[in-house]
Amino acid sequence: MEPTRLTFTGRDGNTIVADRRGDPGADQVIFLHGGGQTRHSWGGTAAAVAERGWCAWTIDARGHGESDWAPDGDYRLGRFASDVEAVIGEIGRRPAIVGASLGGLTALLLLGREAPGAAQGLVLVDIVPAMEKSGTDRIAAFMNANAETGFADLEEAADAVAAYNHHRDRPPSVDGLRKNLRERDGRWYWHWDPRFMSLVEGRNSSEINDPDLLMRCAKAIEEPMMLVRGRMSDVVSAQGATRFVEAVPGVSFVDVGDAGHMVAGDRNDAFTDAVTGFLESLG
Repeated sequence: MEPTRLTFTGRDGNTIVADRRGDPGADQVIFLHGGGQTRHSWGGTAAAVAERGWCAWTIDARGHGESDWAPDGDYRLGRFASDVEAVIGEIGRRPAIVGASLGGLTALLLLGREAPGAAQGLVLVDIVPAMEKSGTDRIAAFMNANAETGFADLEEAADAVAAYNHHRDRPPSVDGLRKNLRERDGRWYWHWDPRFMSLVEGRNSSEINDPDLLMRCAKAIEEPMMLVRGRMSDVVSAQGATRFVEAVPGVSFVDVGDAGHMVAGDRNDAFTDAVTGFLESLG
């Protein structure tokens, strides 16, 4: 299913780029990617969801992919949430939200504080308010390593990704990376604003660094929620997932084997089944 590329206007007049798959008149699902990713990171899940009858939107967050970089470098979680609220307003339909990592925290703040009731359900993909520091430190190290210097070619970038995702086989082709990197002056750079790293590393006062606030947001959400964890994740531990599920009434939980933090990329089949099952339960 070929997507339709559309643009929206975010909180600060910034352009937000999205792909739409499926019937615009059907029930809506918005996919929010993780930090340092783009709307293309959802692989076949958005297409599968659209083929099963929903209208699937994949969105480039501010500072990522084709969406505008924040002129003032403001990547606080509240800004991401306000952008999503603006997109939902333009769509004009109450969607379900599937949020991975940064996207999941964005959705927690949006539905728990900024715009309660804006969505009919939420899937959190390998993210809880209290993340494991060892995992987030590893993400920061990976993102920082080549943020400013880039890569000599796509093969070098593929090697770096393979070293980070050591549990996953290196793809035989590097062509898929063209969606996440851009060539500039003979080198290849990740297609996100390096200033975003101040959020990842906790160097600012963003809500992402306030797990108590985010837990309060989670508890305030009245709509159905599901947590999908990668069983090999170093960002959400088994104990962390258990604490979250026990603290937030009504949250369903799926633990995906042979998957790390990038659940959709590691086990797209199992992930897609979990997401579609949750969507069907919304009625």
